[in-house]
Amino acid sequence: MDNSYSEILKNELEKRKEEYLGYLKDLVAIDTRDLGHGIDGGKEKEGQEYLYKLFEKIGADSIRKDPMREESIKKCLEEYGEGNPGHNYEDRYNLYADFGAKGSKKTFMFNGHIDTMPPGDETKWTYPPHEPTVSKGRLYGLGSCDMKAGLMAAIMAVKLLKDADIELPVNVKICSVCDEEGGGNGSMQAIMSGERADAVVVCEPTSLKLIAAHMGFVFFRVSVTGRANHSGEKQAGVSAIEKAVKLIRALEELEHKWLLTHKHPLLPAPNLNVGTIHGGSAGSTVAGDCCFELCIHYLPNVMSYESVYKEFTDTIDLASRGDEWLCENKPQISMYQSGGAFEQDTDAVIVSAFKKAYNEALGKKLDIVGSPAGCDSRLWKNIAKSDVVQFGPGNLKECHAIDEYVELDQFYKSISVYAELILEYAKKQED
Repeated sequence: MDNSYSEILKNELEKRKEEYLGYLKDLVAIDTRDLGHGIDGGKEKEGQEYLYKLFEKIGADSIRKDPMREESIKKCLEEYGEGNPGHNYEDRYNLYADFGAKGSKKTFMFNGHIDTMPPGDETKWTYPPHEPTVSKGRLYGLGSCDMKAGLMAAIMAVKLLKDADIELPVNVKICSVCDEEGGGNGSMQAIMSGERADAVVVCEPTSLKLIAAHMGFVFFRVSVTGRANHSGEKQAGVSAIEKAVKLIRALEELEHKWLLTHKHPLLPAPNLNVGTIHGGSAGSTVAGDCCFELCIHYLPNVMSYESVYKEFTDTIDLASRGDEWLCENKPQISMYQSGGAFEQDTDAVIVSAFKKAYNEALGKKLDIVGSPAGCDSRLWKNIAKSDVVQFGPGNLKECHAIDEYVELDQFYKSISVYAELILEYAKKQED
C-alpha cells in the first residue's frame, strides 16, 4: 500500500469525525431489539431501512434484502448442526451492500448484527437507552457497543475511502444481519442464501484486539424424577434433588478431566457451568422432581460438539448405572442450544494484512487473542469456509449491560483500521 494514503485517510477522518459519529447516533436511536431471543420476533426492520438509505447515499453498487426464512435455518441445522428453529420472522430481513472494485476477483466482507438485546429495566439507565448521549468520551445507548459501533465503523471505512477519493482495490461487502442474539440465525440465513467472501471481519467488540479463536458452547437440561412423600418418613421416598446433586458431582469430575487434558494457547480451559437448578415443592416434602441446566464451553479442534455431547451423556449414564434408583429411573437429557468453536490460522493472508493495517493506522503492534464468548465467526469459518477474524470497537463487559457504551476513540480507530485493512488486504493479494 502507498504510505501516502495513510496520512490522507487520517486527515480525512479527522475532518469528518462528527459526521461519522452522527450516523452511529442515528442507528443507536433506533430500537432494533430481539424479542425473547428472537423466538417472539425482532424489531430490526427500521434499523435496516436506515442502513439501506445510507448505503444508497454512499453509492453501493447493489443492495439486497434477504427475508429470514425458517426453511433456511432448518436446512442449516440439518446439514451443519447449526440452527435455532421456531423463531418469528415477520418483517425481519438481512441487508447486503456491495461496493465493487474494477478488475478485482476477491471479495472482502464486514459482518455485523443490527439486533440488540432488550434494555431490561429502563429506570436503571442513566440515559434513556435509545437516546444516544455523548459524555466523557463515550457514546451511551443500547447497542452502542454490541454491536452498532462495529457495524457502523465498517460502513464508515468504505465511506472514508470514498471521501478521500481512494478507489476500492477489492470488492467490499457489508453484511448486516438480524437475529444474532437469537443464536446466529441471521448469518446462517446469509450463508444459506449463498453469501460468500474470501475474507470476513466480524465486527464484534474486541477492545481493539484481534480475536482469532473462540470457544464453542452447548446448553443441556437434565430432568430427574424422585419419589415424593412426607419428609418425616424420608426413608420411604427418593429425593430427586439429592440424585441431581449426585449427577452434578459426576459432571464436576468430567470438567476436572477436561482441565487436565485440553489446552489452547489463546483460550481458557474448557468449563462446565451449572447455571440453574429447580426442584421440590416444600421443605416438608421429599422432592419428587428436579431439573438443572448448564452450559459447556469447549475448545476448537481438540474438542467438538459430537465429543462433548458423547462425554456428557456417557457421564450421566455411568453415574446413573451406579445408583439403584437412577438405574431404573433414567434422567432425561435435552440439548437446547449450541454453537461451534472457531479458530483461524494466524498465518493466513487476512491476519498478516490486519497486522500491517493496524500498525499503519495506530502505530503499534496488534494483539492476537482468543475469546470465551461465541459469535458468528464460527459460521463464516466453519460453514462458509472463509478466512475469518474478529475485531471491533467496544469492550465485552459492556455487552448486554445497563448504561452500555462505546468509547469514541475506539470507534474512530476502528474506522481507520478497517479502511487501511481494505487497502492492505488487496495489496497482499498482489504480492
